Amino acid sequence: MREGFVFVDELVPGIRWDSKYATWDNFTGKPVDGYLVNRIVGTRELCAALAQARDKAAALGFGILLWDGYRPQRAVDAFLRWAEEPLDAQDEERKRIHYPAITRQEMFEKGYVATRSGHSRGSTVDLTLFSLATRALLDMGGGHDLMDEVSHHSAAGVSEAAARNRAHLCSVMESCGFSRYDNEWWHYSLVEEPYPDTYFDFPVG
Repeated sequence: MREGFVFVDELVPGIRWDSKYATWDNFTGKPVDGYLVNRIVGTRELCAALAQARDKAAALGFGILLWDGYRPQRAVDAFLRWAEEPLDAQDEERKRIHYPAITRQEMFEKGYVATRSGHSRGSTVDLTLFSLATRALLDMGGGHDLMDEVSHHSAAGVSEAAARNRAHLCSVMESCGFSRYDNEWWHYSLVEEPYPDTYFDFPVG
């Protein structure tokens, strides 16, 4: 592990995680280069802010589930290579779930996947809320990495419950020093990130 980075669960107890890119359950359909274990890595500053967010969410009856944190540059490069590959029969289901109305190339053009990701600086997270009472994920009007306009913060057509849950997440995160990404309700970056100009490439593991 690079100095200044840690496994988030070691500094933020009580937080849940499911590192999607370390699994087969992501838009590429396979584990992504650089993700060696199903854990979330981030800077110490990120963890301090997430601990505050955990406590604020808990006061509302919610917990936090992380899907991604630090992302090696080699993973971003793997996304670029994947986007040039021909679709196979198994891709149709992943396309339906993750990018139903756009092509792979349009993921980059429309800002859903970046060639230089803020995740690679170590202080950006993909996350959602769950109910502390039931452990069920809150309805957000669409899942993680649904690359579609319905995932935008300003999207029309989501239910009142989903809009309210997105607002809860946004309120918690922004009150703890994060800024939202307008195209993805799950994506937040630490405003005062410690490495704003550095894109790291050490593996998660």
